[in-house]
Amino acid sequence: MNKLTRINAEDVAFLLIDHQSGLFQTVKDIEVATLRENVKVLAEIAAVENIPVITTASEPKGPNGPLMPEIHQLAPHAQYIGRNGEVNAWDTKEFADAVRATGKKKLVIAGVLTSVCVAFPAISAAAEGFEVFAVIDASGDMSPMSTQVTMNRLMMAGVIPITTTAVLSEILKTWRHKDAAVYAKGMSTVMPNYLALIESYQKAQDVALEK
Repeated sequence: MNKLTRINAEDVAFLLIDHQSGLFQTVKDIEVATLRENVKVLAEIAAVENIPVITTASEPKGPNGPLMPEIHQLAPHAQYIGRNGEVNAWDTKEFADAVRATGKKKLVIAGVLTSVCVAFPAISAAAEGFEVFAVIDASGDMSPMSTQVTMNRLMMAGVIPITTTAVLSEILKTWRHKDAAVYAKGMSTVMPNYLALIESYQKAQDVALEK
C-alpha cells in the first residue's frame, strides 16, 4: 500500500481511544491541558466534515476513569464502543467491526497511553491493510522516552506519526474552504501563537480600511 497518500475528509475515520480522566494522570510527555485541547479540535473538525469518529474507553467505571466528555459534545455523531477488558481495542470485535463498517481505509488514531492504547490498535489495523496515522500530540504517554520508543515501533509497523496541525492542514487543503473560520479557530487552539498572527492581520486590515 502507498504510505504517502494524503488524508482527505471523505476517506478517513478518527479513532479516539481511552482519553480518560484516570489515565490523564499518568501522562508526562505533554501538558494534559494541551492534549485535551488537541483532541477537542479533532472532534470539532470531524463534526464539520462529517468524518466518522469511534471512541472507546477501557474500564471507565474503574481507576482509568470516564472518557473526556468534550469529544461527544463536540462530535455528537461519534460512536462509542464499550470493551470487556481488552487492552487492545482492536481485540474487541465490536470496535474493529465498527471501524470496518465505516468503509474508510485511512485511520487517524489518538489515545492515552500512546505506547499501549494507540500503538496496539494502530499496529493491528495496519496489519489488516488500513493506512494508519497516529496523532502524537493528541495522545499522551508516561515519559518522553516511552513516546520516542513507541514512535519508532509504530514506524517500523508502517504507522505514520503525525501532529494535530498536520491533520487539520491536510484535511483543510485550501483557505477557500467554506468552514475556513472553524479551521482557523482550531489552528489557533493547537498553535496559540497563530492567534496572534490572525489578530495582527485583522488589525492591519482595519488600519488599511481607515485610510
